[in-house]
Amino acid sequence: MSYAGDLTVKQCWDLLGSDKTAFIVDVRTVAEWAYVGVPLLDAEMQDVILQQWQVFPDMAVDGNFSSRLHEQLESAGADKEAKLCFLCRSGVRSLAAAKAMSAIGYANSYNITGGFEGDLDDEGHRGKRNGWKMEGLPWQQR
Repeated sequence: MSYAGDLTVKQCWDLLGSDKTAFIVDVRTVAEWAYVGVPLLDAEMQDVILQQWQVFPDMAVDGNFSSRLHEQLESAGADKEAKLCFLCRSGVRSLAAAKAMSAIGYANSYNITGGFEGDLDDEGHRGKRNGWKMEGLPWQQR
């Protein structure tokens, strides 16, 4: 399954700032949004769309992910040409989500490498190697 490609968090931020029809879709869980935080976007950017790829707490993939997200995107005024930047903790779930949405016609589906918290460092910690938080992009607790 293909998708539009990978973006760094900074490339995603620049895209959201330059293309007012682009969206960031956070596919982490409700627990992650509540306890880890979510991106905080500038007022002229589209609101963050929250749609779990896996459902907490059992972490089963949501079999209705694509249809649920399609409904949210339609409600936000997006069409299938919209650029969608998928975000998770480290870039794994978001890759799967980008591929799933590409499969139903959203050809401009991108994976954000490094995700919100970033890859593990040599000591097994996130937030020091890459990712939204490490790059100093705005975020907030919910």
